[in-house]
Amino acid sequence: MSVKKLFDLGGRTALVTGGSRGLGLQIAEALGELGARVAITARKANELAEAAAHLKAQGVQVHTVATDLADPARVEPMVKDVIAALGPIDILVNNAGTTWGAPMIDHPLEAWNKVIGLNLTALFLVSQAVGKLCLVPRQSGKVVNVASIAGLVGGDPDYMSTIAYNSSKGGVVNFTRSLAAEWAKYGINVNAIAPGFFPSKMTKGILAAAGDLITERCPMKRVGGPEDLKGVVALLASDAGAFITGQIIAVDGGVTAV
Repeated sequence: MSVKKLFDLGGRTALVTGGSRGLGLQIAEALGELGARVAITARKANELAEAAAHLKAQGVQVHTVATDLADPARVEPMVKDVIAALGPIDILVNNAGTTWGAPMIDHPLEAWNKVIGLNLTALFLVSQAVGKLCLVPRQSGKVVNVASIAGLVGGDPDYMSTIAYNSSKGGVVNFTRSLAAEWAKYGINVNAIAPGFFPSKMTKGILAAAGDLITERCPMKRVGGPEDLKGVVALLASDAGAFITGQIIAVDGGVTAV
């Protein structure tokens, strides 16, 4: 099979959570360009509408579902909505997430629960629903979790007192490995991307306060750009990555290499 064919996602349906902006929209662009039908979810209907118009202008068949994944009762209905609109899901990208900045001694329990609830529990529930309704019965599929380099290292308290976020992303890392081992027998690949610093709503405050320090500590001397996740998600979501599972790929300009 040609390399071009290995990356072809024509005829497949992808679901990207948190797909209305930032890294999620970048991922949706890549999957759509490769031919996938793309469903994106987020809480805000107006942001979803803007993202859908952007993707449609690029020729992508897109479906939107406005939902709050922090509410467990809304997860399975969202998945069923996508299936009804676009067909069985072949590719799941768990990207939705949030953060909270506070030192350990002052970190509110409510904030801890909010971060763990969306970044880890919702990811578990979405994966479970898509697995039950689509991937396991069809004995195929790809799951790509968006972790973070904050889940690979302890973070840097000079500019990032985000213990709940770091802990949740560490959970995503081992969730990925555990699910990959469990679902390999079904022909399902489960991997994770661990981005470094990319400009986004979530990182805006950190980059404003410590952007120079962050780029100085990065071997490539920059933060991530609008094309920097597309290649790795194309690999992990397509047949090109058929023998890759349980892996965590850092996309961070070399930050975790030193």
